Amino acid sequence: MKLTILGGGGFRVPLVYHALLGDGGPGRITSVVLYDADSSRLSAIAAVLRQQAAGSERPPVVTETTDLDTALRGADFIFSAIRVGGLEGRTVDERVALGLGVLGQETVGAGGIAYGLRTLPVAIQIAQRIAAVAPEAWTINFTNPAGMVTEAMIPYLGDRVIGICDSPSGLGRRAALALGVDPSTAFYDYAGLNHLGWLRGLRSGGVDRLPDLLQSADALASFEEGRLFGEDWLRSLGSIPNEYLHYYYFARETLAAVQGVRQTRGTFLLEQQSAFYAETGEHPERAFELWQKTRAERESTYMVESREVADAGERDERDMAAGGYEQVALSLMRAIAHNERASLILNVRNRGVLHHLDDDAVVEIPCTVDANGALPVTLSQLTDHQAGLVSAVKAVERATIEAATTASRATAVKAFAYHPLVDSVTVARSLLDTYVDQLPNLAYLRP
Repeated sequence: MKLTILGGGGFRVPLVYHALLGDGGPGRITSVVLYDADSSRLSAIAAVLRQQAAGSERPPVVTETTDLDTALRGADFIFSAIRVGGLEGRTVDERVALGLGVLGQETVGAGGIAYGLRTLPVAIQIAQRIAAVAPEAWTINFTNPAGMVTEAMIPYLGDRVIGICDSPSGLGRRAALALGVDPSTAFYDYAGLNHLGWLRGLRSGGVDRLPDLLQSADALASFEEGRLFGEDWLRSLGSIPNEYLHYYYFARETLAAVQGVRQTRGTFLLEQQSAFYAETGEHPERAFELWQKTRAERESTYMVESREVADAGERDERDMAAGGYEQVALSLMRAIAHNERASLILNVRNRGVLHHLDDDAVVEIPCTVDANGALPVTLSQLTDHQAGLVSAVKAVERATIEAATTASRATAVKAFAYHPLVDSVTVARSLLDTYVDQLPNLAYLRP
């Protein structure tokens, strides 16, 4: 089978390839095509993959191309992980928001809206090319903001595009291990939007074990979300939020922490990855070694400001080693390709599962996956608090999609103003004006 990776020069592509190397079963991926607009990044990552495969039996053959149609043609699966505007754009997302006194996180709040506005037109063009060139392929979208981008691609690809994220599965795994439960045997009652969801139940042996977890101070203190949110707040909620909800529940503290650091996360990654690609260009024979070193530093500093606010300590090495979105992607591909029934938390159309949203709203919920794709599982309903926050952010997502497809400045202002972390229409207008002025990809929203 052929897998095409869009954004094939991206830093995390070797994680996907590593998962493929460990898949020795029949009907495995035998061909990987890397597509990227940046040929130097493509060469660097291709060198990493070839060194990564040293000693492996029958590794998937890697090829590179800067032509989209060539990459798509004949693909069985398409993995989309593009970053429009690069990390340079992310630094603008963060800096502009912070300069106007609001959170500038990559996918949450003003930064996420700016990221969406420049990404959606490109994602839609890609969806149109997939529909024309590879209509039978399954598209797995990891491009952020993942839920928003997946919803924008559905009109062209239908249910053959599925969004993935590693945050929900990581939360479920950590919670299960804290209880001494095998994560692979548990069912996770998780629901919300991408980067905005809650674990409301953890069933093992037919029993919901989440109440036991919430009552155990030691168990809660043993994993990241327990330390991040604190036992008192988690008990009050009666659920365990996705780590990204720290930006909502502790907004002022997190904003102050981010404003107090020397450089934003985007600036750190830009400097780090620029050094990696430059050094790999000079020493291609050391590509995999350099990638491993850079990745270890990247993972250990993930969400460091939120962990400092909560005094949550360093990231758990076991969690970093357990695999993330690449394992979700591999499980999804295997379930579809081999009709191997799997239960995964995915970004798909709601189809009536969450009653306060319409059927076409893309939500992040457990699904049963087989050769027919992903079918949402019936869940308990969100609380009033959860439903209210989800509805507010879904309105933001849809305003962003509308602004990107109609080039409407007025709708773009609404997207910023609607967001719970942007508390002023005046600030919303300033955000849009400043982003349009500094981001070439947003020229379509100039007055």
